[in-house]
Amino acid sequence: MPRARRRSPSGVRDVSELLVEIGLVARLGRVERRVTYQDACHLAHGQGIRHQPRHLLRQIPGLRLLELPASDRCCGSAGIYNLLHPAIAGELRERKVNDIVGVGAEVVAVGNPGCLLQIEAGLRARRAPVETVHTISLIAEACRRGLRE
Repeated sequence: MPRARRRSPSGVRDVSELLVEIGLVARLGRVERRVTYQDACHLAHGQGIRHQPRHLLRQIPGLRLLELPASDRCCGSAGIYNLLHPAIAGELRERKVNDIVGVGAEVVAVGNPGCLLQIEAGLRARRAPVETVHTISLIAEACRRGLRE
């Protein structure tokens, strides 16, 4: 079961945390994909959100969740870090892409748009056949398929 997170003074909560708390009530259809999850720094380190996205992904029938080595290591996006320090950000991105390709995932799910763009750029540069999606996009796909099954 997912651990409790650190409460944000502003009351900001991540959608994955909320969905785990209220529970998924929709029927989830099969999504036959090999997926890995990248922890966004702000979620993992700032808000303590690590288990909730994985908990949600594991509920999708047919989805095979592959654990990413050092999944909470920065991808190099870090807000505008990739613009201010492109060389270092590029090195971080390459390490992340190596890990993603190494686990054999077809899809990498992330909970942050900056991470998504950074990782997608690295995968495209490598011409790696790995799709990048927001975690909730996979939940939405499973919900749509559940309506048709």
